[in-house]
Amino acid sequence: MDVLSADWPGICRRVVAAQRAIFDATASSEERTVYEGVGEGGDHTLEIDRRCEDVVFAELDALADEGASFVAVSEERGEVSFGSGGSARVVIDPIDGSLNARRTIPSHSLSIAVASGSSMADVEFGFVHDFGADEEFIASRGRGASLGGVPARVAAEAETLEVVGLESAEPAWAQPAIRALEGKVYRLRVVGSIAITAAYVGAGRFDAMLSLRSCRSVDAAAAQLIVREGGGAVAFGDLPLAATPLDLDARYPMAAARGDAALATVLAAQSA
Repeated sequence: MDVLSADWPGICRRVVAAQRAIFDATASSEERTVYEGVGEGGDHTLEIDRRCEDVVFAELDALADEGASFVAVSEERGEVSFGSGGSARVVIDPIDGSLNARRTIPSHSLSIAVASGSSMADVEFGFVHDFGADEEFIASRGRGASLGGVPARVAAEAETLEVVGLESAEPAWAQPAIRALEGKVYRLRVVGSIAITAAYVGAGRFDAMLSLRSCRSVDAAAAQLIVREGGGAVAFGDLPLAATPLDLDARYPMAAARGDAALATVLAAQSA
């Protein structure tokens, strides 16, 4: 079985249903604040992170049982080979926006990307589910992006940026960027999930977004395809997409926008 031809929307929706049950069963912040150590991505691992990841890996085990070969790249377990491994990658963030999830803030997401190779340019399928709004964003390479089954496009070009998303908004990092955006952006929004914020760019809700801290492939792989298939532009620092790796070790800044001019504006703020 070719992993790229699997029913990824169906797989992702089954994961969402199982994860929703986990969130419903752990309704308080105290229940969600149980740590289990440090994951392969370097962050402290919550029990709820591991349980949500287990749901994804159960689906991957089923694919491998059907003969699929690929490498999973996941925030908690790191890189795991299925079958004979090979060039295909499945890049997973079981909870993007873990702080939101831990504090029972609804805006957190499941992010899954499927790639034919080891770079951002190789991503063939991207899926982001926003648990707060109960919305799914999907993109397939060369076939466009959708929000809830309806085609999604970036916002139309305009003289100003009306709404820009800001991620990793620690105050000391945010102040220089905010000053650089003064007079160029009408409003800023902080969601708390890179995947959701970038998907909002791809769906025309935000004109642009930037992360003030370097992110990992698991945060961005799915949403960057949603932006590009929605007609927008993405940047990972100075790296071309074909040189932006999908491994768990690499870190890079991320920005996305409705077009090149808007992207240039947020990149200037990102480097301020």
